[in-house]
Parts: sequence; structure tokens; C-alpha cells
Amino acid sequence: MTQVARPPRSESGRTSSGGLAARVSLGRRFTPVSTEFLMIASAALMLTIFGLVMVLSATSATAVAKGENPMDGALRQGIFAVLGIPLMFLISRLPIAFLKRMAWPALFGSIALQMLVFTPLGIEDGGNRNWIMIAGFTLQPSEFLKLALALWVGYVLLRKQTMLGTWHQVFIPVVPVGALAIGTVIAGKDLGTAMVLVIVLLGCLFFSGVKLRLFILPVLLGVVAVIALAVTSPDRMRRITATCSDMSAYTGDCYQSIHGIWGMASGGIFGVGLGNSQEKYGWLPAAGNDFIFAIVGEELGLIGCIVVLALFTLFTVGAFHIIRKTDDPFIRVAAGGITVWITGQAVFNVGVVIGLFPVMGVPLPFMSQGGTALLAVLIACGVLLSFARTLKVPEARAAERTPSAGRGRVTR
Repeated sequence: MTQVARPPRSESGRTSSGGLAARVSLGRRFTPVSTEFLMIASAALMLTIFGLVMVLSATSATAVAKGENPMDGALRQGIFAVLGIPLMFLISRLPIAFLKRMAWPALFGSIALQMLVFTPLGIEDGGNRNWIMIAGFTLQPSEFLKLALALWVGYVLLRKQTMLGTWHQVFIPVVPVGALAIGTVIAGKDLGTAMVLVIVLLGCLFFSGVKLRLFILPVLLGVVAVIALAVTSPDRMRRITATCSDMSAYTGDCYQSIHGIWGMASGGIFGVGLGNSQEKYGWLPAAGNDFIFAIVGEELGLIGCIVVLALFTLFTVGAFHIIRKTDDPFIRVAAGGITVWITGQAVFNVGVVIGLFPVMGVPLPFMSQGGTALLAVLIACGVLLSFARTLKVPEARAAERTPSAGRGRVTR
């Protein structure tokens, strides 16, 4: 006669299955995170903290000269860091299905927010109109548009996975709606941010697995659009064609670039010391914003620059591991767009500081002064961390290969 062994009973006479289920449920909440999660989270935290220190150093001198509190710049940046870091980890707990459902609302909400720059709330600075003033804080809506565009393209291409070999299925509605989003930024005359949005769109298309012959056309369209925008603006053409190789001609369009290079050069290997920059005393415009990497090079030297670049490399490697390991097309495309945005923007910024590119007004992610930019990047990191949670850690893979214990034995 066949008998099935029953689960053991506790002293109270109840089976231990309830306690086992509770332990399993609790264990799932404390499941170890993937290596990619740790790489992205640690890089984001260290770059943010590093950025707060450098913003304090870069802005304190000019604040004192204006009779302001030298801590004001760092405190305002710190408010967004205090908001953004917990929000990053909160978003990392969101399920992927929720992020997919938010793709359309996020895109059109970001476009609507960007349109506010053309209302009385809008602020113009340096010929660009891409900021709004709310409750005493200056916000740049186009920063949120970068993340929204990556999520939206990922969601749209997910639903067209079986049709990516047909050009009109790839381009519609991705290209028209993407052009609408980018056009709202171009209308504010911010070519630097528009270029970043273009590479986000192209990055999403690349990681979606679109055939090369279909990918080339959007690349050509993007290049032609950027060239047309540059040629039709005398101010942009003047900055692009400015020759800054002669260090003695440091006036006019070359002033900022040459002072950035001077700051980097004077730092040497070990730097002049934290807080001892000379360029930040009114010589280098945007020392706490677009040219904060020059202050890093001057005060902390080559070693400080290598540390910053190493942290961005750590972030990029972790993000690319997610793209490589995931089986979800939405995660692959959206993570690709976010990675291209943050890493590409860092390359643009550093290239401008060392003189490889003309001045474009693109901030260094995590580090440049600007609360909206910091908040948007931390939210994007939260999305990447949510993606990283879907990857199986080595312990989980080993557990799947291990036979389940505690099952009832069948005896005859």
C-alpha cells in the first residue's frame, strides 16, 4: 500500500508549512541584488556626492564676491540630491509593467512641461529659452524629456518586434513623435540638448535590433538636421568655426574654452588642492555648470579627472551588462537610450572642456550645478536599477539548479 509522508507538526499541532511560506516570502524581499545594480547605484551615489563637493568649491568664490552665502549653490543642489537619491531607490522597486504603462503619459507630460517655457513662466538665458521659474526654483523641462523619450521608444518598438524589418513600421510613429519632442527644444534654441535627444532616439533604434539599412536613414536625417540648425544660426557658426589653438587669443568666442584648458593644465597630476582654484574667481564662466570638469582638473589634477572618468566607466559597464543580459526588448531599448544619453552627454561635456568640441552648453551628468538635471539623471538611474532587478543573480541561478528540499517522500 502506498503512503505519502505528511509534513511534520509543531508542538502546537499545526504544520510548519505556514512558517516555511513566511520565511520564503521574507527571503524574497532580501534577495541579493545583481552586480549591475551595485555598479550603477554606487557610481551614481559617488558621482553625486563628488559633484556636491565640487559645486561648493566652484561657486563659493563668486557667491562671496556678490555678498551671498558661499553655501547657497551647494545647498540648492543638495536639496535636489536629497530628493533624487531616495526617489532613485523608490523607482528601482517599480515593476517593469508599470514603467511600460507610464511610457505614453510620461512623454506627453514632458512635452507639455517643455511647452511652458513659451509661457510667462519661461526664462531666456544666453539666447536659449529652455527654463521655467516655479516657486523660486529654475527648472529645465527638457531634462525629463530625455528619459521620457527613451521609455516611450522602448515601449513602441516592443509592440512592433515582429515588424522591425519594414521601414514604415520602424519610423511611424517613432520619427514623427520624436521630431515633435525634439522640435519643442529646438524652438527654444537649445541645440546642445536637441543633439542629446537625437542620440537618445538613435540609441534606442540601434539597440532595438533594427536592420542596418533602416538605421542609416535616421542617422543621416539627424546629421543633416544638426548641420542645418548650425548653418542657419550665425551665433552657432561663429562658435563652431572659432579657432582656439592660439592660447594668446583668449578673447571673444575662445575665452571660455581657453580658460577651461588653462585650468586643466595648471592642475598637473595632483592638482592645486581642493578649494584652491584660481579660474573660479570670475575667470572661467559657468565654472559650476558646464565647465565643472575644468575645476576638477585644476583642483584635483589628473588623478581627480581619472576618478571621475572611472566612475562614469563603472556606470556605463553596469548599464551595458543589463542591455546584454536581458531578454525583454523593452528593457534593452529603454536601457540603451538612457545609457547613450548619460554616457554620451558626459563625453560631450568632457570633450568641450578639453577643446575637442565647440561650447554646446551640455552639463556633466551628476556633477554640474543644476537641480533639474541632477533629479532627471537620478530618476533615470532608478529606472536602470529597476531593470537590473530583473536580472538573476548567481545565487538565484544556483538555487534553481538545486533540487527542492522538504518535499514529501513516497514510500511503498
